[in-house]
Amino acid sequence: MYKALKTKTFFAAMGLAAAIMAAEPANALDKVSYGTNWLAQAEHGGFYQAVADGTYKKYGLDVTIVQGGPNAANSALLISGKLDFYMGGPQQEIDAVKQGIPIVDVAAIFQKDPQVLIAHPDAGVEKFADLAKLPTLFLSKDGYITYFEWMKANFPGFKDEQFKPYNFSPAPFLADKQSAQQGYVTSEPYEIEKQAGWKPKVFLIADAGYSPYSTMITAQKALVDKNPDLVQRFVNASIEGWYNYLYGDNKAANELIKKDNPDMTDGQIAYSIAKMKEYGIVESGEALEKGIGCITEAHYKKFFDEMVQIKLFDADIDYKKAFDTQFVCKGFGMSLKK
Repeated sequence: MYKALKTKTFFAAMGLAAAIMAAEPANALDKVSYGTNWLAQAEHGGFYQAVADGTYKKYGLDVTIVQGGPNAANSALLISGKLDFYMGGPQQEIDAVKQGIPIVDVAAIFQKDPQVLIAHPDAGVEKFADLAKLPTLFLSKDGYITYFEWMKANFPGFKDEQFKPYNFSPAPFLADKQSAQQGYVTSEPYEIEKQAGWKPKVFLIADAGYSPYSTMITAQKALVDKNPDLVQRFVNASIEGWYNYLYGDNKAANELIKKDNPDMTDGQIAYSIAKMKEYGIVESGEALEKGIGCITEAHYKKFFDEMVQIKLFDADIDYKKAFDTQFVCKGFGMSLKK
């Protein structure tokens, strides 16, 4: 009886140990939040993919994606420490350096900014420089003080008189054949073609030489310094998510996107993915050889110099404080590309 009791106790202990071991991975997950810069869309797909297919969990992370939008303040939440990571951009981070706010870009998911100018197909606009001939350009305030200033500095003919405020509706553009409007290569052309029944001319400003990264992974400098392992795991898992989203089964990720943003459609998602690939938004430049997310000092400096040229920033700003290259450009995840 003693032997039987001892055996029973042994197996009970083993069962308890197994239960504890089974519970450990869930208990060990680090809770992480990532704030996007707009409503859920395919342009955020790799992050949703890493949630949907368990990639973040594989890296010991329990990730919550905090959706951006017109009333969101996710950049402020990062600065205040209420978000761990944010979908920032070089202009924001260089401006933060100027203001003494310690945030840094640790990965650049988009090697090219998706910003485009869109023209009518029969307006005599065949190349980017031809846009200077149009009397009207519908631009946002941010566009006016950044890439439009860059356009004026680098192409003859662009002038302030062309500017009209963009109200995020294509109606004024559609009504005026001799106009162009801003947009994202992955988004607005699709909606314009649906509404108008014709395919617009699309000019990616990045392909004309404008060089900011976009869709960054941005963190507080304190997190980078105190917990680089967590930052590396989040970066690696996100990169893996992007390869799987672009080249694997992304159905579950797209369902999560539509759950967060019920206005999103399968047609728009498919169009966005196709354009990201066609224009090399995620994979171009250094990312082709060093992997998605790559940041280089040379690329960052080129953008900084462009902003100094248009007097958006002073040349004495230490732009190197705006980014950290230690987590990327290692070829991570490239084997997942099919």
